[in-house]
Order: sequence, then C-alpha cells, then structure tokens
Amino acid sequence: NVSVCVSYRYAEPNVVDVAAGFDQEAAAVLMARLAVSKTESEEPLDVLRWLDRTLIRLVARFADYRKDDANTFHLSQEFSLYPQFMYHLRRSHFLQTFNASPDETAFYRTVLAREGTTTSLVMIQPALLQYSFDLSPPHPVMLDVASLKPDVVLLLDSFFHVVIWHGETIHAWKEAGYHERPEYENLRMLLQSPAEDAKAILEERFPVPKFVQTAAGGSQARFLLAKVNPSATHNSLSGAGSFAGAPAENQIVVTDDVPLKVFMEHLKKLAVSS
Repeated sequence: NVSVCVSYRYAEPNVVDVAAGFDQEAAAVLMARLAVSKTESEEPLDVLRWLDRTLIRLVARFADYRKDDANTFHLSQEFSLYPQFMYHLRRSHFLQTFNASPDETAFYRTVLAREGTTTSLVMIQPALLQYSFDLSPPHPVMLDVASLKPDVVLLLDSFFHVVIWHGETIHAWKEAGYHERPEYENLRMLLQSPAEDAKAILEERFPVPKFVQTAAGGSQARFLLAKVNPSATHNSLSGAGSFAGAPAENQIVVTDDVPLKVFMEHLKKLAVSS
C-alpha cells in the first residue's frame, strides 16, 4: 500500500515534492556514470550534447522564471549546485580525452564506477584549500583562477592528483630561504601545513594519487590550471593581443573553454526559451 501511494504521489503533475527531495550530489555522480557508460558506444561530442540537453530540460522544469526572460531565472537550493557540477564534469578527464592515453582514460572511468558519492564528487569538482597568514586554519575557496593569489598556498585534491601550489610571493620567499630563518617561523609553518595535509591524503587513499608540488608560472601548475574555472583568460584580459590590461596579481588561463559565468548565462537563456 505504501509503495502504491508513493508511486501515485510522484506521478502527479505537481513536482514540488520531487524538487524538495532532489539530491544534487547523488544526481551529479549518477549522470557522470551514465555519461561514461554512453562513451562506450557513442562519440564524446555526442555525449556532451546529451549531457547539455538533459541539463537544460532539468532546469527548465524545476527553475522559477518568466518565459523568455533570463533575468528572472532562479534555481532553488536543491538544484543550485547541480549546473556547476555538470560544468566541471564536461571539462573532466571522464569526457575530455585530450592529452590522456586510452589506458589513463579507462583507469579514470573505472575508478569513478567503483567509488562512492563523496569521493566521486571530488573527481568531478575538485576541492581547493587556501593557506595564508591571515586566516587559520585553512579554508575552502572557489575553484576559480581568481583564487590563485601571490601571497597564498593552495592545496588541490582532484582524487587522482594532489597539488600544492605556491603563489608568486610565497615561492620567492621560499627560494630566498626565508623559511629557514628563526624570525620567519610563520612562513615555515605556512609551507609545512599543506605538506602535512597532502601527506595524510596520500597515506589514506587508494589508488594513491599523483603528488605535484609547483608554483605560479611553473610547468606543473597546469595540473591546477586545468581544473579551475577560467574566469580570466588570455582572451578576456588581453588588449589587442597583449596582456597589458591585466592586473599584475591576476593569474590567467590560456584556454578556449568558456568560464562558468558564460556557461550559466547560456543555460538560463536556453532554459527560459525552451
């Protein structure tokens, strides 16, 4: 009787009850697994298009808006994070095979299929922690290029990679050996804290992630730059083909990927017109 009652309730046109019980984290992981499964029989580009169509239909069904007015678009808290999960999924190793061998791609997809929701979410949207002199303990920051500041240390956990990134100023102080002087004990502690947290992750996780330690401008900073939202790129900050218009403290990402803001703007327009 209970199952019949529940089935009838969710078969009704009113979707308020469905929206209130929507688990966006579990849904994101489920969609990732479905997308990976579809790559076995479909081209990656077709899978991306399917993922986009599914996202548009979902937000068009559950968002609040006036027809053809993107400025009125609003998602409830049960759905607010789901579009950005899909944004990062589109850019992940699961669907983007460029610069990865077939063995690596198969490995990433296999691990996704066997891990739980929490760890799978880290694979889709990595965690980024900031260490600084001003705030203690370390705190999570936006997975955005704007978080790459010269006076901070960042720890990126993408499940498969653990990256420690030193800002330009921190790296210069380290190269000068300031952290070895007694009067700069706070700098030594700032460098030591993320190293200890990274060690804890490496010891507890299986399969063991690849550990990368790099700094602003370093060649291996690409492991971090490939994951952050490219809100500042060589296109958005350049003037007449140069970087003259970019503030000195800004990091930029050389990529053709659209930033999350542009992705959301297009999603809103398509949703309200569908």
